[in-house]
Amino acid sequence: MDLLSSEHVKKRQTKLSFKWENDVAAIDINMGCPKEFSIKGGMGAALLSQPDKVRQILTTLVENVRKPVTCKIRLCPTLEETLHFCHLVESCGVAAVAIHGRRKEERPRHANHNDIIREIAHQISIPVIANGGSMDISSNADVERFRSETGCSSVMLARSAQWNASIFRKDGILPTNDVIRAYLKYAVDYDNTYENSKYCIQQILHEQLQTSLGFSFKATKSMADICQLWDMEGYLRDVTAARKQMETSLKRLHAASEADDGGRKHLKAAADDDNDNHVQMRVKFVRSDFREDKLPKTLLLEWRRRVRQPPAPFHTEERPSDRQFRSTVELDGKKYSSSLWAKSKKYAEHAAAIVCLRHLGVLSETVSSEQDTVESNGCVISTESCHAIEDV
Repeated sequence: MDLLSSEHVKKRQTKLSFKWENDVAAIDINMGCPKEFSIKGGMGAALLSQPDKVRQILTTLVENVRKPVTCKIRLCPTLEETLHFCHLVESCGVAAVAIHGRRKEERPRHANHNDIIREIAHQISIPVIANGGSMDISSNADVERFRSETGCSSVMLARSAQWNASIFRKDGILPTNDVIRAYLKYAVDYDNTYENSKYCIQQILHEQLQTSLGFSFKATKSMADICQLWDMEGYLRDVTAARKQMETSLKRLHAASEADDGGRKHLKAAADDDNDNHVQMRVKFVRSDFREDKLPKTLLLEWRRRVRQPPAPFHTEERPSDRQFRSTVELDGKKYSSSLWAKSKKYAEHAAAIVCLRHLGVLSETVSSEQDTVESNGCVISTESCHAIEDV
């Protein structure tokens, strides 16, 4: 049975798009990924051979969301088949189509078929975005040449932009080290993780990974090590110190606020005015404190499974004035929530899960080591790599 043909899945698809549309400029459907996991899962380039499903996906989105809907594809085996597919996409009302100039079985080492992209761009009425030219692009002039050769309205880049984001500068690209320093400043300012920062810089170094600098970079074990290579350890030290000072000041303000509130502990369960069974705590979910497979919602789900109970439902409200979210999880007749608003629905749900786990004794207020475990009702849940939860 084709699940996408069911009304339930169509409604779910539209609901998911509604969640995101205020946070994005457009919604793009990727029908071009040739990776094995995408093909086997019926995603990416697998959709090129499923026109009915494509029509349903695109039509449902176009008819139900306010933001422009676009899609990205790869070339079909022949020009005729590709044109037929593009006309199908066009008929669904999408705003534009991005075309990667290689077929499903082709890889970056194969030449991009700019001539086919150009032919398609001349035969359909919606804007065509040229893609797949990164291997031949090393400057802004190359970007314009690629656009001109394909006859497209614009260009989509991935690899070449990862290698040097200044490729979009009309005044010429910047030296690699300048780009890395600019990136590191953002990474330090926003407290980006060491792992992600190292991955991004690895893409920027690209062909320099086999140089002495590249070998030194690959040997780094921390953000401090990376910053030292580009003479930014002083900047990291200053920003870290300022951040800690800010955190200390905030903790003092919160402590003063709690004292003014009659000496209540900020983690004390507060009864809701309308429901004595509403447990609320001042808890903030901090993503970097949790491992990907040990997020609060996952821990709550694991605990429910261990006591042979169904998943607990979450209910989330959005504050229109600033688009902040607060979530409540219901468990055995009680409601659990944080009194703080979160920047996203997902963060709000994790905060509610923390409150629930804390109140039930399944999760401690702080986890002092990576090997700690917590126990409740005879069920032990590992909190390996789950560090202290930040309360504000």
